[in-house]
Amino acid sequence: MRPLIICIAIFSFLSTEACQTPRKALPPMKTTVFGKLPDGREVHQYTLENRSGVAAQIIDYGAAVTSLRIPDRNGKMADVVLGYDSLQGYIDGTTYFGAIVGRYGNRIGKGRFQLDGREYQLTINDGENHLHGGKTGFNKVLWDAKPGNSEEASLRLQYVSKDGEEGYPGTVTLKVTYTLTDKNELRIDYEGTTDKPTILNPTQHSYFNLSGSPENTILGHLLMIDADGITPVDKGLIPTGQIQSVANTPMDFRTPMAIGAHIGDENEQLAFAKGYDHNWVLKGSPGKVRRVAELYDAGSGRIMTVYTDQPGLQFYSGNFLDGSAKGKNGISYKQRSGLCLEAQAFPDTPNKPEFGSVTLRPGQTYHQTTLYQFSTR
Repeated sequence: MRPLIICIAIFSFLSTEACQTPRKALPPMKTTVFGKLPDGREVHQYTLENRSGVAAQIIDYGAAVTSLRIPDRNGKMADVVLGYDSLQGYIDGTTYFGAIVGRYGNRIGKGRFQLDGREYQLTINDGENHLHGGKTGFNKVLWDAKPGNSEEASLRLQYVSKDGEEGYPGTVTLKVTYTLTDKNELRIDYEGTTDKPTILNPTQHSYFNLSGSPENTILGHLLMIDADGITPVDKGLIPTGQIQSVANTPMDFRTPMAIGAHIGDENEQLAFAKGYDHNWVLKGSPGKVRRVAELYDAGSGRIMTVYTDQPGLQFYSGNFLDGSAKGKNGISYKQRSGLCLEAQAFPDTPNKPEFGSVTLRPGQTYHQTTLYQFSTR
């Protein structure tokens, strides 16, 4: 029997080798001209595609995600983010569609903060407050772009924010890498440095609608946020400094709940924001990437799971979309056409020591990793 055993072993080895198939080649990144800025500089659009056909398009103006094509439960592809067909929409728009915002994502009360004993006054662009980096934040500038990791569909963008820009101290260099993985994840890695003490809190501002059609609202989407509390806000949407339990309130998304289930309830926080526009205090350890939220659209079967290493998640239910923004395919984006799930430090942290610190100093490096993972059921 010994010769027979040897033959079987050899045959098994050869069969294994023969059955191995080479890994499917990654589609090359496509680059097209998306338009020109008033000063003549070209804006490019980059198309990333993974090995299963999921595709993301990103422009170097605002480092904005302009399209994200995801399959439904039947394999039908559709775009699940809001945006514009042309560059002019992004130049003129005030909605931050798909962009990287900063230096400080979210609001800073009255645009003022103190750092090392000195007070800084930032641009006021939201009532009496500072929002998303000011009038010319990261969403309104041209970034440098180049291909990322050749093993995955990846794009690296860099912007150098000069000392004094929008009132911020220090020259900050921010690098953002978008990676479209073969697990159908859009991964966003941030890396920032400065030459003077400053504050830094960028975030990604895509508006999602998992139905694939912004003519549908997001009110029927089921949302789970792994958080026991929020940072409640005043009438100007500036946090009070407290942490408020979500228990027995419309803010309780610890188990999946339809966004429209309680958005119309009589509730002071909902009244202030005209819906949801609040920061949830995420469970788990900041600095560790963990699952923090899940969004589900029953009609399409699409699921979006959010992972991040940030302490907070801003859920914005598209309250201020009013039909004036005409988006892709000529569709007017009405209220609740899309929603944002923005991973970040808490709003107004520079004025709320109890919220931690967003100070970045020379020699330090800011890091953030956030992933939007797509699947179906």
